[in-house]
Amino acid sequence: MIFSTKVGISGYGAYVPVYRVRDSEIERIWGGEGAPVEEKSVPGLDEDSLTMAFEAAREALTMSGVNREDVGAVLVGSESPPYAVKPSATVISEALGVTPKVIAIDMEFACKAGTTALILASALVASKAIKCGLAIGTDNAQAKPGDELEYTAGAGAAAFLISELSSDSVAEIECAFSYVTDTPDFWRREGEKYPRHTYRFTGEPAYFHHVISAAKGLMEEVGLKPSDFDYVVFHQPNVRFPLRAAQQLGFSTERVKPGIVCDKIGNTYAASSLIGLVRVLDQAKPGQRILVVSFGSGAGSDAISLVTREGVGKRRSSLSTLLERKIYVDYGAYTKLKGLLG
Repeated sequence: MIFSTKVGISGYGAYVPVYRVRDSEIERIWGGEGAPVEEKSVPGLDEDSLTMAFEAAREALTMSGVNREDVGAVLVGSESPPYAVKPSATVISEALGVTPKVIAIDMEFACKAGTTALILASALVASKAIKCGLAIGTDNAQAKPGDELEYTAGAGAAAFLISELSSDSVAEIECAFSYVTDTPDFWRREGEKYPRHTYRFTGEPAYFHHVISAAKGLMEEVGLKPSDFDYVVFHQPNVRFPLRAAQQLGFSTERVKPGIVCDKIGNTYAASSLIGLVRVLDQAKPGQRILVVSFGSGAGSDAISLVTREGVGKRRSSLSTLLERKIYVDYGAYTKLKGLLG
């Protein structure tokens, strides 16, 4: 997918809660042998996927410097909205001051909903249907207490302000490619509090098949190869999967490591690969190419190629500060903050 008009990122932002729980603390309660990350982020009592999305979007909007009346779409990807019936996008749009003439949509495709929002916002801008669009990935990841998912289910958000490419753009969104199948690796039926998963489907037929197929599909469609990319960002359910996917695709793992954040905050689902992109943009130089590949259970992957422009490095997000700003809690406080007892 190559956009008819060149579009780019004018601003971006991220948000990570201050609270953390160490995986060793979860192991203390439930047992287990070696967790896939060291710690994960935990939202405060007054935080959810909606409030985190607002914080990330506000930072992206401020960085971009665009007029609020020029924002024609707010697309929010998440699998943990606070309301079963009521959109998060309208609340965020109102709080940002971009209502009422705006397309406000909640999007769902598990952990790839954020990258799908990014692709659709880019397409709306490229078609000249709108001047600017906000794409957001946000999640307060849910996991049943004691389940292996509990060790990595973190919280966070990332947002990107998309507009036509200009001399001040942070990066050009070069092209995109999507790959989906009906692979039942992870799901939650209506009324169930926690998602369920089929262990044997998680790796090869789900994550690796879709991530690798999407990355290969993009490179084949536009004539790129692994050596053309300076950075690679994958969806991060743990630390091991992105590095393994990189090796299978022929990328140096050193190109993946700068974007890995799950070791500090866990798997932030729809925000996972996008927070990784924020971290890369914060340290990239002009003229570098970045490959972002998400993964969403059910299952599918989006692959997006970006090339940094002169605006990169002039403005940086608050992500580094947020990653180091920590208050550790024990398992009892964690269950209270996550609402696991109610």
